Amino acid sequence: MCELLGMSANVPTDIRFSFAGLARRGGETGPHQDGWGISFYEGRGSRSFHDPEPSARSEIARLLRQYPIKSRIVIAHVRRANRGRVALENTHPFSRELWGRTFTFAHNGQLKGVKRLKLGRFKPVGTTDSEHAFCWMLGKLEERWGSLPKPTRLDGAVRELCAELHGLGVFNMLLSDSRTLYAHCGKRLCTLTRRAPFGTATLIDEDWRVDFAEETTPDDIVTVVATRPLTRDESWTDLAPGEVLALRLGVPDGDEAGAGAGG
Repeated sequence: MCELLGMSANVPTDIRFSFAGLARRGGETGPHQDGWGISFYEGRGSRSFHDPEPSARSEIARLLRQYPIKSRIVIAHVRRANRGRVALENTHPFSRELWGRTFTFAHNGQLKGVKRLKLGRFKPVGTTDSEHAFCWMLGKLEERWGSLPKPTRLDGAVRELCAELHGLGVFNMLLSDSRTLYAHCGKRLCTLTRRAPFGTATLIDEDWRVDFAEETTPDDIVTVVATRPLTRDESWTDLAPGEVLALRLGVPDGDEAGAGAGG
């Protein structure tokens, strides 16, 4: 199975800390050596990096660990192939334009029979079940609305589509439209919110410790979503199978008080 990493924040935030831990799992401390990718949103735009090489040995991943790209929404993935060959076109996250927005998607798990789902105008470039599922979701959303709906309306539709795909197997997923980070737990996914007063955190997979009190302001809010905890000294919360989070500015929809920071 692959591993996922997502971040939602109320201020542009540097995710190098969390990404360093995830990247080590791509062929060094973990078996996910069949490619990796990461997407950063900047307003309505996004920039993405993909590499079919193991992230633990990738020169592109090494560059990103040195280059602090700050973003409010990030989606990353390290791959262990089970459907689809090891190739650039099969690395997550996948992206498509819908309603003038860049949608970005990453998934781990297997979905039995997903390729029998009929697609509309969105077609896969690669051969993974994951990309087929993403194209199917976008087609279903386009059938409902001709233009971008309000976030709360999109929340409900995403939850319904996730429930359908959840019925086909393991559907751990991250999705964003640049406004919201959606996280669906199929089998294993956990979250962590950093807020004031900030403490220190130490990666599990690398000797790196950060004092977030020195890196943040009191108003910062950052929620990290991952397949497995990335730090050894923070309290991560497991999502329940079938649970969907809709995170905006670092907090779940409906959380008025807010959940704070550094990725």
